[in-house]
Amino acid sequence: MKKEKELLKGNYAIAQAAIEAGCQSYFGYPITPQSEIGEYLSTKMPELGRAFVPAESEVAAINMVLGAGSTGVKAMTSSSSCAVALMQEGISYIAGDEIPCVLVSVMRGGPGLGYIYPSQGDYFQATKGGGNGDYKLVTYAPSSVQECIDLTYKCFYVSQKYRTPVCLLADGQLGQMMEPAIVGEYPYPEIDQSSWALDGAKDREPRFIASIEREQESLQKRVEKIFKKYNTILENENIFEKYETEGAKLVITAFGSIARIAKAAVKMARKNGMKVGLFRPILVNPFPEKIVSEIAEKVDCILDIELNCGQMLQDIKASLAGVVSIPVKFYGRPAGMMMTVEEIYKQIENVYKEIVEKKYGTACI
Repeated sequence: MKKEKELLKGNYAIAQAAIEAGCQSYFGYPITPQSEIGEYLSTKMPELGRAFVPAESEVAAINMVLGAGSTGVKAMTSSSSCAVALMQEGISYIAGDEIPCVLVSVMRGGPGLGYIYPSQGDYFQATKGGGNGDYKLVTYAPSSVQECIDLTYKCFYVSQKYRTPVCLLADGQLGQMMEPAIVGEYPYPEIDQSSWALDGAKDREPRFIASIEREQESLQKRVEKIFKKYNTILENENIFEKYETEGAKLVITAFGSIARIAKAAVKMARKNGMKVGLFRPILVNPFPEKIVSEIAEKVDCILDIELNCGQMLQDIKASLAGVVSIPVKFYGRPAGMMMTVEEIYKQIENVYKEIVEKKYGTACI
């Protein structure tokens, strides 16, 4: 029977999607603006005979996830910003141990304690990582409540398929807002973990999982193997949105919740005759550099819009280095007031006049 849309809060939608995805173990510590995820699961998980543990700290939570994930079960935690910072060592261990897990990061303002304002200031935290060594935290960034659901499913699937930690990078606005959405059935096949999981050596030789490698060559091979997986994920599991990029002279880049506002501004610019498009990476780590450079080869300028002081901007510029030379402009705002459509439209108009009209004249409009 086809499910109907219902009005759902982002955090509750993520929590229910985790249940539908088969999450068997949740470990977490409350922090605004994501506390409703744990609140929701605290009731639902025990009812289903699944594990819900309110950890004594974020450090404890991520290490519980490591332990549960090592048995092959679907394990998850959720947190926010300054609290995710405490998990970085554990995330590095999980990546090094090649253990599947899902981390939901609902960003708030920072640095430090900051406050509960919506922000995208933890893009660096999710995509560059604070843990030690060579690893990536595979990261998907939703822009709607429906995508919070769909990408929660994707995070569980990718983590299980590639044995890697995967992050759902939302923000306070997405976590708290309500939209019509459908929590459908988990759409991905289940992955057999029996070949490596620590599920009890009753009729087989004991197994051992650790990230330590005493021989240099062994450590090099381990890291190379991990990075080969990231390349495969970028090739096979990449998701992005292109809107009106074909024939555009100016392309806006944005991710997450601000991208939907930027898209409305692009529509406004199109109505006023400006050849503007939008590119939204949904898989933000590994970053889709090739797609960005291909878009850049056909446009005259990129305007990057973010709710921070320019974090994805560095990945945009790196994508163009040595490939194409065009101006890359930036408009951002750290945690606080959300940008309006009209505000972004004004930035588009200014950059369009400065770059595009200067090159082609008003005939380009």
